[in-house]
Amino acid sequence: MQGVVDALNAMPVWLLILIKSAVLLLVVVTTFAYAMLVERKVLGWMQLRPGPNRVGPWGLMQPAADAAKLILKEDLTPKTADPLIYRLAPFISLLTAFSVYAVIPFGASAAGTWAIGNVNAGILFVLAITSIGVYGVSLGGWASGSKYPLLGSVRGTAQMISYELSMALSFVGVLILAGTTSLDGIVDAQQRWWFVVPQFVGFLIYIVTAVAETNRTPFDLVEAETELVAGFHTEYSGLRFGLFFIAEYVNMLTVSCIATLLFFGGWNAPFGLTMVPGVIWFLLKVGCFMFFYMWLRATLPRLRYDRLMAFGWKVLLPVATLNLIATAIYVALGG
Repeated sequence: MQGVVDALNAMPVWLLILIKSAVLLLVVVTTFAYAMLVERKVLGWMQLRPGPNRVGPWGLMQPAADAAKLILKEDLTPKTADPLIYRLAPFISLLTAFSVYAVIPFGASAAGTWAIGNVNAGILFVLAITSIGVYGVSLGGWASGSKYPLLGSVRGTAQMISYELSMALSFVGVLILAGTTSLDGIVDAQQRWWFVVPQFVGFLIYIVTAVAETNRTPFDLVEAETELVAGFHTEYSGLRFGLFFIAEYVNMLTVSCIATLLFFGGWNAPFGLTMVPGVIWFLLKVGCFMFFYMWLRATLPRLRYDRLMAFGWKVLLPVATLNLIATAIYVALGG
């Protein structure tokens, strides 16, 4: 093991980063593919039906079949669409979804943190990159040249702006307790107890806003098929539609990783069970959050759009502000 560490340390920095990026990209894409399959299996289980089981043993080749179908489908561009922006929008969503993983740590070892880059202001980088993702939705809907995608993109933009503010405030309470904006430092600050205990209100706010940010049930108003046909991606087909789909699932994985790092101790073992590697604990916690996403989809109905916006501005934002003030007072008094 030490020989492998020495060989990695001897590599040029650019080559090491390239290898890390390629490996992480492969892992994230594979995780997305099988997260989609697991979700369909879980929904089938909860709704008393089998789910995908025809392609490969136990349906394990279903993601490959879906990918082949999307790649081979005809790629249509409406005459009224803006050609350049229409083609660019899916790549904006996908690029911002993957870029966050440049700073997310997955574990720690004697050789350092399992991450591509260790940024001191890691959480600020995450907020900056994820806030750009809304451009993929808004530009995709606008550039389609159709009213239903435009309405879906306007909804998506308003929803993301509204809920991202409360999400950022839920982060600040954690940053005050940890005394750092480094994701590694936040995990290290949870050696004694996980921040979900003192920041339980902040955690609830984060969970709600994360579901809204990723446009998942019950906040999937940008894709309300009963009102908008299919939302901002109505005019997309083939691989470009698939890119939006990939970005959604990768964003689900991202917010699960962030919840694990900020509120559930990252790779810190519960109950002193340090015999299990930290990266395993990290993946188990992320998997629990992904299952929670699937559970919500099978359980809750879609909200009405005006209630969605009212809840974000009239409930979540005031509660997040009060939680931040209470946390600041607690730390100022020496808590």
